[in-house]
Amino acid sequence: RLAILENTIERLGKDDNSMKYDVTLKEIPAMQVMSLRDTMPSYDREGDLWQRLYGETAGQHVQMASPAYAIAVFFDEGFKESDVDVEIRTAVTGSYHDTEHVRFKEVPAVKVASCVIRGSYASVSDACAAIGEWIDAGGWRISGPMFNIYHVSPAMDPNPENWVTEICFPVEK
Repeated sequence: RLAILENTIERLGKDDNSMKYDVTLKEIPAMQVMSLRDTMPSYDREGDLWQRLYGETAGQHVQMASPAYAIAVFFDEGFKESDVDVEIRTAVTGSYHDTEHVRFKEVPAVKVASCVIRGSYASVSDACAAIGEWIDAGGWRISGPMFNIYHVSPAMDPNPENWVTEICFPVEK
């Protein structure tokens, strides 16, 4: 806690972009999900995976949990221009059968350093940098692939000004 406070005081005196982001430590609960993992040609093609997920499971009348936790897990180390390894997930209730590409599974609870951004995805890299600084300052270490939770996504609202994305990095001491 002292290290985080000292780091914050040090950054207050600088023109530090990371001060624009409020990073918090929280636990994402365990949940039953339907998921689809694949390689996308680029980040802007994530919507194609969501269409496949819902298309392959339409006949099962899957019931979404509340909250649904629309999540994209990024397995690559750092940013990639192409061939992005991603798994999309959404929380469900009930029992269902796996399809050709969609798996139904339990995912464990995870402790994360989290930051919410509002608007387009243009600030994602700055928010990730702020989370990285917070992790370093607090003596944490990243313990798994980063993921986004889409609270308001392009599928829910086409206006980028209304999008709400929570960026999460699993952490441990």
